[in-house]
This record gives sequence, C-alpha cells and structure tokens, in this order.
Amino acid sequence: MNLSSLLYPATVRAHVQLDSKKALFPFVGDLAARSLGLDAGEVSEALLERERLGSTGFGRGIALPHAKMADLGGVRGLFLQLARPIDFNAVDGLPVDLLFVLLSPLDAGADHLKALAGVSRMLRNEAIADRLRGAKNDEALYALLADTETRDAA
Repeated sequence: MNLSSLLYPATVRAHVQLDSKKALFPFVGDLAARSLGLDAGEVSEALLERERLGSTGFGRGIALPHAKMADLGGVRGLFLQLARPIDFNAVDGLPVDLLFVLLSPLDAGADHLKALAGVSRMLRNEAIADRLRGAKNDEALYALLADTETRDAA
C-alpha cells in the first residue's frame, strides 16, 4: 500500500500547534471539512466516539485515531506532526506528536482493517518516524509520506 492512495497534500500538516487531545478532534474535523468536503462536526464526533472506547495512542509518540463515516467515497487519511507532544493516554504513557487519522466508509470493513494495519506497521518503523518528526514543512512531510510504502516498513 502506498500512502499516496490515502493522503493528499491538503491532508498533511507539519508543526501543528495544539495544546491538548481535546483540541485535536475539532482541528481534524475542520481539516477534513476543508480538504475532503466532510462535515467537521461529524468527523470530530466520530473520532471522539472511537477514542472513548480506548486510546488510539499505540506508543513511542504515535497515535492512529480512526473512524467510519457515511458519505465517504473511500479510505482517506490525514497526517499531523505536532509542534509539541500532547498527552494521549497512550499505552506506554508517552505523549503523542505524530498522528495518522484514518477515515473509512461505513462498509469498508476489510479495506479499513488493511489500511490500519499498513499504517500502523509503517509508523512503528523508528527510522520512518524519525524522518517524519524531522520534516520542516507540509510539503516535505507529504513527500516523505507519499514516498513511503507501508509494505517496506515492516
């Protein structure tokens, strides 16, 4: 899986200034509204609802918030590199500074799980995570992500 099938330049943001997990979901909702034409409130609420089931922070400063949405034509991703890590109740207790948000159609069962697994595998690669943390702007971050194949990250 090539991440360029999930991401667009408009869905990738470097050095995002957020103070808390609470501020994250409205920010992502607004970004999804502007870049994907989705309803900001619906995106924010769907992600928050999933997060209530348990933190999507899987360790080493990385989180993979995800939700299924109506009116979505395919699996889509948004990527945020935070300027400062925020508390995310991650499994290892470390704050999060890299977030890959995955939004899938309601009927995307296998595709949703395949995308989650691929992105998770890619982000667990320390060399890739280090390069993502070092990106200086949106364009550089997108170029890194679009060039990274999740099958090569294992």
